[in-house]
Order: sequence, then C-alpha cells, then structure tokens
Amino acid sequence: MKKAAIIGMGVISPIHIAAIQSNPGITLAAVCDIDAGKKSDAPAGVPFYTDYKTMLLEAKPDVVHICLPHYLHVPVSMEAAEMGIHVFCEKPVAMDSRQGQEFVAFEASHPDIHMGICLQNRFNESVEMLKSIIDSGEYGAVTGIRGTVPWYREKEYYEVQPWRGKWETAGGGCMINQSVHTLDLLYHLGGEIKELKAVTAQLLDYGIEVEDTAAARLTFANGAQGMFLATIANYKNEGVQISVQTEKADFAITDNTLYRIQEDGTREKLCEDAKLPGMKFYYGASHKKIIDLFYNALEQNSQDYLHVRDALMSIRLIDAIQNSGKTGTVVSL
Repeated sequence: MKKAAIIGMGVISPIHIAAIQSNPGITLAAVCDIDAGKKSDAPAGVPFYTDYKTMLLEAKPDVVHICLPHYLHVPVSMEAAEMGIHVFCEKPVAMDSRQGQEFVAFEASHPDIHMGICLQNRFNESVEMLKSIIDSGEYGAVTGIRGTVPWYREKEYYEVQPWRGKWETAGGGCMINQSVHTLDLLYHLGGEIKELKAVTAQLLDYGIEVEDTAAARLTFANGAQGMFLATIANYKNEGVQISVQTEKADFAITDNTLYRIQEDGTREKLCEDAKLPGMKFYYGASHKKIIDLFYNALEQNSQDYLHVRDALMSIRLIDAIQNSGKTGTVVSL
C-alpha cells in the first residue's frame, strides 16, 4: 500500500482526499497547511502539519500531492523529488514556459521519480470518446475546433487569496487559473498548433494585475482553424464548451455531454461525463481517474500517466496568448 501526503489544504484538497480515500491501495498518511486553522479540515486520525518539510521527513510518504498556489508548484515538487518522493502536482505545471522547460529537464534527470500533473479533463468520458473518434480517422481530419469557458468570479475571490491576482504568484489570470484545462484539450484533440493571434483584457474593475478575459485565433499545423474564448466576467459559471469540426461530421461537448451534430442541426447524444455529488459541477469527476492512473503506474512501474512534459504546451500557449495580446502580433509556436 502506498502512503500519500497532501501539501495545501485549499479548495481543491477535498477532491484529492476523496480520491485517495476511495482507493484501497493508498493510505493518507498526513496533510499540511501553513494555516493551523485548516487542521479541522483534515480527515479524522490523519496527522496535520504546518511545515511541509517536517511532514515529509516524519510521515515518509511515497507520494506527495501538491495543492499549493501556483508559484510554489515547481519548487516544492522539485524539493520533494530530490528527497525520493513521487509527486502528483495540481495544475498549472509551471508559472511560465521558462520554468516549465526547467521542470521538464528536471523530470528527465530524475527517471526513477514519477511526476504527474493533474490535467484531469483529458480523462472525462466525453473527451476520451471524442479523442478516440478523432484518432480513428472515421470522420476525417479535424478542420476546426473551439473552446469556450464562460465563468464568473466575484471580487472577493481575489481578496480572500490575493496571490491569485498577481503576476508574481499566479502567473496569469483566467487562462492559467480557470481555463488551462480547455487550452490543454485544444491541442490534445486538434493536434499541433502552428501560430496564434490573441487579445487579453480586464473587463472587471477588480484592481488585479492579471487578465480576466482572453480570446485567441489558432492555426493548427494541419491547417485547421481554432478559437479560444475564456472569461471570469460572465454573469455566472456556465459549462465549458468544446466544438470540433471534422471533414465528415461535427461534434460538441456541452454541459459535460458529447453530441454528434446532425446535418439538420439536431444532436445525437454519444456519452455523458460522470459527476461528483456535492462538488462544483465544472470540476468533473476525473480527478479520481487521473489519480488512480498515477498510482497504478507507480505500482506497475510504468510510464502510463500524464507527465510534466505532457503539460508543457498548456503553459506555452498561455505565454503565446499573453505575448500576442500585448504586442498585437501573430505569435509562432
């Protein structure tokens, strides 16, 4: 049985705790947060620490889950890996492309340590089926793709956790925080992206440094065209939408359901994502799938999990969109 520990008891930690506790091959050995008041959020009987270094030395976990603010993901992951502890890190994989490249190089230099990144939406049932359909070639190549993230965050979201609104600690706004999953899916489904042109903006008067809205026109290596739209200036949180046009058919993921769009505009339901009761609907239920996959890879000593290198393009895309938004030019990838 593998021993797991969690660093960071914020809003995402209950998802990780539930996934760990539902897996009979994992035991939650310890949790940690610098806020001693978070001790009440620790499961009964699980030791609570306020210093992660002490926790790693005393609890001796096989795996540590990194659920910290963005700027701590890479340094704490590297520190744990240097201690011989496997790492499962929340998104984003890094603050920017430069740090992401350093993390990829670090991963390559530590082949005995598994370092998984939590881009769990790749494992939603709708995405898995759509990926399988695309890869089969049955409907021809992808010719167009669109990802839309219409969400809302109130000003208090940034006031409660000020790191979220700063370049130095968050690395960005709505893209790196809310819509990195959707950017990841655009190239996961559509293939290599050649170039893009984008705009970024602040539509909300929140006094933050980072963007709250972004849009990008993407050109894929095979000639396909793509569109990305993300905002936290919507009036509420609505479902992420992904549309894919192939040479012979159109598909759409809406409200966590995959549809094939018929010629007359009607929709044929193909599958629906599993849901977690009581959780935010847009989290989906695939954290458990990606965490189970990671621990199974540990057990089998396999490479079948989402690596640091697999997640790098999501950060490269964010950097390119930010750059294009600032310069007004086409940015090549």
